[in-house]
Amino acid sequence: MTGAGSRLLASRLAGPLTDPEQIRHRQDTIAFFASDTMQREDIRGLLKSAPDMSRALSRLAVDRGGPRDLQSIAFAMKSAREIAGLLASGGAYPQEVGFAVQKLEQAPHALGEKLGIAIAEEPPLLKRDGGFVAPGYNPDLDELKALRDQSRKVIAQMQADLAEELGIRSLKIKHNNVLGWFMEAPTAQCDPMKDDPARFIHRQTMAGAMRFTTTELADLESKIASAGERALAIELEIFNELTKAVVAAGGLIKAAAEALAILDVSTSLAVLAEAENYSRPTVDGSLAFTIEGGRHPVVEQALRKSGEPFVANNANLGPQESYENGQIWLITGPNMAGKSTFLRQNALIAVLAQMGSFVPATNAHIGVVDRLFSRVGAADDLARGRSTFMVEMVETAAILNQATDRSLVILDEIGRGTATFDGLSIAWAAIEHLHETNRSRSLFATHYHEITALSQRLERLNNATVRVKEWKGDVVFLHEIVEGAADRSYGIQVAKLAGLPKTVVSRAQKILKQLEEQDTNKPSEKLLDDLPLFASFSQPLETIPEPEEEESFVSNELVELLDSFDPDDMTPRQAQEALYALKQKHKELSAS
Repeated sequence: MTGAGSRLLASRLAGPLTDPEQIRHRQDTIAFFASDTMQREDIRGLLKSAPDMSRALSRLAVDRGGPRDLQSIAFAMKSAREIAGLLASGGAYPQEVGFAVQKLEQAPHALGEKLGIAIAEEPPLLKRDGGFVAPGYNPDLDELKALRDQSRKVIAQMQADLAEELGIRSLKIKHNNVLGWFMEAPTAQCDPMKDDPARFIHRQTMAGAMRFTTTELADLESKIASAGERALAIELEIFNELTKAVVAAGGLIKAAAEALAILDVSTSLAVLAEAENYSRPTVDGSLAFTIEGGRHPVVEQALRKSGEPFVANNANLGPQESYENGQIWLITGPNMAGKSTFLRQNALIAVLAQMGSFVPATNAHIGVVDRLFSRVGAADDLARGRSTFMVEMVETAAILNQATDRSLVILDEIGRGTATFDGLSIAWAAIEHLHETNRSRSLFATHYHEITALSQRLERLNNATVRVKEWKGDVVFLHEIVEGAADRSYGIQVAKLAGLPKTVVSRAQKILKQLEEQDTNKPSEKLLDDLPLFASFSQPLETIPEPEEEESFVSNELVELLDSFDPDDMTPRQAQEALYALKQKHKELSAS
């Protein structure tokens, strides 16, 4: 509901806690507001009307603030006082709420009331414009403002009198920073003023108009300027006085602003938990990582808007009876089946849980994660000379060198940016290192199905796959994570869904079938003979009939003609004529 709350939420997401007790305190606050909908909505309504007090304080502290910043602090202090009273009357509350109430009660409410009285309802943006002090706050200022405003009325009356006296209806009395106050009238109507130079002093001639002044107008201008300047000086003095008071109480104001931000984040997370059916996770010092019915917090909402349900999945990366460290799940399955979503949703659940929020899952038990490592997606860093694969390897190296047994690691498609056997070897070795050295709780998604054989040798490595169903040549993604290993990736079906031309899809299917039937060590040499461009010449040589002598003679004639051509010296026109000659020769020999 507030800018400060938004910043605090981003800060908590960027820096999750590792102390289970602090996490529980935040969870208690969310549970408190989730259980009292009426009080929660009252607080959110008051927060909505509370300006960004910390930003206003920062601007005033560096002498870049204005009257509206003082007004913002006044309004925010009023909301803080009302929220503190609302919470104090509600009985017992959690530790974090108690801390917020204490800070709100200690805020300088008297200063806030003084600011509310001193600042006008609609102050200008800049203090130099004046007019921001409310009527009744300073009697001397009110007197000067009355003199200034009354003088302006006198000028208006003077304009009316002169227009009637001189018979110039279009005469105006104006002001600018160069001439001050002056009378202006069309040149054609200025004769009465030009005829009396002793009274009307000429100041400026313009295209179509002339400007004059009088001694009476100059005296009135002096009074107006004096009153306005003195009024502005008093207002600036009041502004400086109030600003000093605010800066002096900056510590208490900042603490109150932080308390409002905490209440904003906590009530908002309570609303989210209720609306999206989030549950309170258990976070402790163990190595557990058990998620029941886990969901991706963003993908779920996006699917709901399109009318599709999100398929929840379980995850268990915690230690088992036979070993002390966490598990590694090796996840295989088709493209588009949901492997990456599953990896990311579990990482996001860990982040949400350790920032103190409820999580999108039926149940969750998470042992504190000291570091979360993620290697997903594809990106390059060409400015530093790093290719996509190099960036992938740099990030993988950071994970393998830094992850501990308390870390959570998600790896998506390691080794896909290089040759097949190179990538397979890197992925294979990375899994062994995670298992034997890092011993981290890990989710590893891959299309290298050969790696699934490692589960027979590594005790903490478990194979998981995403269920799919084939139907009339198409693949149906069920998005369910189950035990086992996939035997194929259905990449061609995904390419078909993406809209690749039918000829490309058909050709890919033929190549895949051929590769599956033959040795794949050097598939390119065997496939070159079957490229579409040369398909008509793909018969084995022994099946082509031996040419007869006459056909041999015809071939010799054509060869002699071809030998007479020199392609290096031919122009495009000569090359075209040579083709016509070859065609004509072929016709003649065929006819004979």
